[in-house]
Amino acid sequence: MVRINGEELDIAGKTLAEYLATTSYDPKRIAVERNGDIVPKVQYGETILTDGDSVEIVSFVGGG
Repeated sequence: MVRINGEELDIAGKTLAEYLATTSYDPKRIAVERNGDIVPKVQYGETILTDGDSVEIVSFVGGG
């Protein structure tokens, strides 16, 4: 199980990019932290989620 933003999901073995493709997140407007480390956008396709991972996804919102 992988914990994403506090929710346990059965997605171990998928890449971060594969998971994000199933969501409404805009990859250009988010930051992803995996187990306390920021994941660079260029590594989303090669970052494999494993059992016990803790992921936080933060969306950037523009405005004034």
